[in-house]
Amino acid sequence: MLTLLPAVDVRDGKAVRLRQGESGSETDYGSPLEAARTWVESGAKWIHLVDLDAAFGTGDNRAQLRGIVGELGDKVNIEMSGGVRDDASLDAALDAGAARVNIGTAALENPEWTAEVIKKYGDRVAVGLDVRGHTLAARGWVKEGGDLFETMKFLDSVGCSRYVVTDVARDGMMSGPNIDLLREVAERTDAKVTASGGISSLDDLRAIKTLDGLGVDSAILGKSLYARAFTLEEALEVANA
Repeated sequence: MLTLLPAVDVRDGKAVRLRQGESGSETDYGSPLEAARTWVESGAKWIHLVDLDAAFGTGDNRAQLRGIVGELGDKVNIEMSGGVRDDASLDAALDAGAARVNIGTAALENPEWTAEVIKKYGDRVAVGLDVRGHTLAARGWVKEGGDLFETMKFLDSVGCSRYVVTDVARDGMMSGPNIDLLREVAERTDAKVTASGGISSLDDLRAIKTLDGLGVDSAILGKSLYARAFTLEEALEVANA
């Protein structure tokens, strides 16, 4: 059983997709609420909701994201991500009704705070590991953040229960997920792992499912759904098989 999280990335109030996480590479897909509603109607149990402006430091879409959670939060679990790097942004996401919040850059720049929130919120907090090779990419992916496995060792020691692992080079490129990276991460931790980036076919989902025994139990779907490589219904059929 693989949990699928269709992504809704919000920039300037619109649902967009990026290539390799680069600001300026957006393709516009219209209303974020409409996109989220579509995934719920297609059977999604989770949605991955990202505030790209908050991630890039170009403002935020907080009110809009709160509205989406307000309308759909009783029908679907919502994981919020993007620019969560202090108490104010974390509290805003949790208060909005997010089932889980992803922290990324903050975990790299402020380990003490990260340890504190993991202790306080447990599995309501996941840590996003955006990776180039074995090096972490930070703040909207424009800075380097240190060694992947050293960072994981610290996060494991403070009780992190979930990592969201993205191979930056593959994100939005429809080039297939980095199965080797996912396996390496999963083998080194007891935390659960969410696969993100590069999924382009139903076979990619089948490949991720082979890592189930290692704790890779979820996958984020973005470009593949928006580019209609397959439908969410088809993906859920594979995931639940």
